[in-house]
Amino acid sequence: MARRGVCSRRDAEKIIFEGRVCLDGNKVVTPATIVFQNSTISIDGKNIPPKEKCRVWCYHKTVGTVTTHSDPFRRRTVFDEISAFDLPRVISVGRLDLNSEGLLLLTNDGNFARHAELPLSSVV
Repeated sequence: MARRGVCSRRDAEKIIFEGRVCLDGNKVVTPATIVFQNSTISIDGKNIPPKEKCRVWCYHKTVGTVTTHSDPFRRRTVFDEISAFDLPRVISVGRLDLNSEGLLLLTNDGNFARHAELPLSSVV
């Protein structure tokens, strides 16, 4: 569900444990479930869309914004800043701290983000 841009991995686990998810018509009881590309996943009886192609956006983060989806201190986040645009659920590739500014990559693909963040990949 996270790879299809519906929610985070943690939220997906919660929804699964609540018994709200079906895979090819069968209730999913554990997040450790094999899903194939052509599988049908539904939440509360509604099918979720297939995984989108990997997309990457460049964003200039300014000083004073935080790189997180939810800030407990209610500071302005990068994702608040981009909420006016019609984007799918996106995640950051790496982070910049509150007092930093610069280029931040955003993507709709968690696998790409994870690969790009690893020092071995020499991407970020």
